[in-house]
Amino acid sequence: MESTVYRSCPLCEATCGVAITIDGDRVTAIRGDAADPFSKGYICPKGTALADLHHDPDRLQRPIVRDGAAWRELAWDDAYDLVARRLGEVRRAHGNDAVAIYQGNPTVHNLGLLTYGRLLTQSLATRNQYSATSLDQLPHMLAAHLMFGNQLLLPAPDIDRCELFICLGANPLASNGSLMTAPDVRGRLKAIRDRGGQVIVLDPRRTETAARADRHLFIRPGSDAVLLLAMVEALFAERLVVPSTVPLTGLDELRRAAAPWTAERAAPITGIAAGEIRALARALATTPRAVLYGRIGVCTQEFGGLGAWLCYAINALTGHLDTPGGLMFTTPAVDPLPLAKLLGIRSEFGATRSRVGGYPAFGGELPMVALAEEIETPGRGQIRALLTIAGNPVLSAPNGARIAAALAQLELMISFDIYLNETSRHAHVILPAFSSLAEPHFDVAFPQFAWRNTARYSPAVLARPAGHPAEWEMLVRLIGIVRGKGADCDVRALDDELVGEDVKRSAGPFAPQVLAAVAGETGPDRLFELALRSGPYGDRFGAAPEGLTLAKLRAAPDGIDLGELAPRMPEVLRTASGKIELAAAELVGDIARARADLARPAPALVIIGRRDLRSNNSWMHNLPMLAK
Repeated sequence: MESTVYRSCPLCEATCGVAITIDGDRVTAIRGDAADPFSKGYICPKGTALADLHHDPDRLQRPIVRDGAAWRELAWDDAYDLVARRLGEVRRAHGNDAVAIYQGNPTVHNLGLLTYGRLLTQSLATRNQYSATSLDQLPHMLAAHLMFGNQLLLPAPDIDRCELFICLGANPLASNGSLMTAPDVRGRLKAIRDRGGQVIVLDPRRTETAARADRHLFIRPGSDAVLLLAMVEALFAERLVVPSTVPLTGLDELRRAAAPWTAERAAPITGIAAGEIRALARALATTPRAVLYGRIGVCTQEFGGLGAWLCYAINALTGHLDTPGGLMFTTPAVDPLPLAKLLGIRSEFGATRSRVGGYPAFGGELPMVALAEEIETPGRGQIRALLTIAGNPVLSAPNGARIAAALAQLELMISFDIYLNETSRHAHVILPAFSSLAEPHFDVAFPQFAWRNTARYSPAVLARPAGHPAEWEMLVRLIGIVRGKGADCDVRALDDELVGEDVKRSAGPFAPQVLAAVAGETGPDRLFELALRSGPYGDRFGAAPEGLTLAKLRAAPDGIDLGELAPRMPEVLRTASGKIELAAAELVGDIARARADLARPAPALVIIGRRDLRSNNSWMHNLPMLAK
């Protein structure tokens, strides 16, 4: 008998609500959920591919182990016994740092992977931690860390209330927004124009977004920081800096740093005329509700840190930071900062460096460009074993051929993945999850960048086959192995232990009462319930009875509307000064490096990235529907 269930789509940042029709264990139809207060029925081609993903015959269903070039299936207990023995040998012989972990993009789309993946990283106690972050949005996170006091304080465009949307190095019609969680960007940009506003795109390529903009300015690849410095200079020179409604420090330092970068100097470097550069600055300063949005093109270049910083700074200088229609901080149901602390995610830069290249760690993670050399180079701390969780860095990271060759040298590689792909084919053991549709989910990461505050919990809609563990149970078993409890550890007891440790650290003497309040939940549901009930809308474990609980979200399958974005300064800041640090020394100091580099002739050809609405990075590229 057919039934319809509701959940959020986990395949991209838009997190659209979907209605899934199920007949037995078959997904027969997927459509947008018109009653969802966030996506309002919108769905892109990736959403309909959830059925293809679930029923894909290429998916791994059971653990497999590699014998030379051949693969064979293994029982779950045998697979974990093998992992326990081999991983234990490496750690005993070479220490914790000999084991590295890489977490791919899908982990932030999956509540179980996001939470227990971080707990596994904590248990490994290795300095060799890697993720897709350094391949994507790290410059924005670095700017947030230095300017706002925490890497997770990433403001997003209030796109539904802006009158001028300037889009730099981004193609939201293809990405469905990125660090801007907003389904149906095409419709939202059209709405800006319909209400008399304007959309301006700066991009080296005539993207799908540029083709529908009021104006498209072609910018030379890699010159974003120069353009932005010139806009800052124009704002100060023409006295267009708006008296700030948010607390700022470093205004004079920023003015002095930008002073040499006039529009005339920037024009031949950027390919944009001096008059156009000044006009952009004036438009931002004189439009009541405007936003400058920079994204992946700003990040994936040598001076991405400067570009991300200056995007935030220009919004602040023009009065469009923390104001309606500008760049705003959301108020998500789960406050990311306490959850990050619970999961051991640190906001710090340069506290440690990589062993070989001396690259600074950020948030406890090393950049992906260090991975291959850390495997190749002998010495104390050399990586000899690698655990990858839902990632394909051979395809998605720079110099994938070198990474592939390095992976072939490892004594042990374990992949937590559903496919045999360019990366996992180097593994000795692959542990596959069953299906995202068989796991509960709540989007923790993406409400931080959302156009509106909402909350939506997605229960599992399909049952796992008998004997197939849940994803979080698989990770807890790995944690048990790392902690010396053996491959046959009691998963539920260890989960209680892990959660108890974290709650005691965060709740102190109130830990017993807090744990008692969530005693009916296990796994990621329990971690989510803890974060939800202590969050800004939560019931505070009974102290605010009208507040949110997991039970209330379960009773609202289409989600709950929590209202439009609102100003959050200054309480959201975590800087020592309690103000926005406009001129952090690390960023201002990097301008000199940019000046020296840009004195050289521009290369004849620069390769830029592109994205398609149907594609989903490197982790679903074998599905025909997502690789058209």
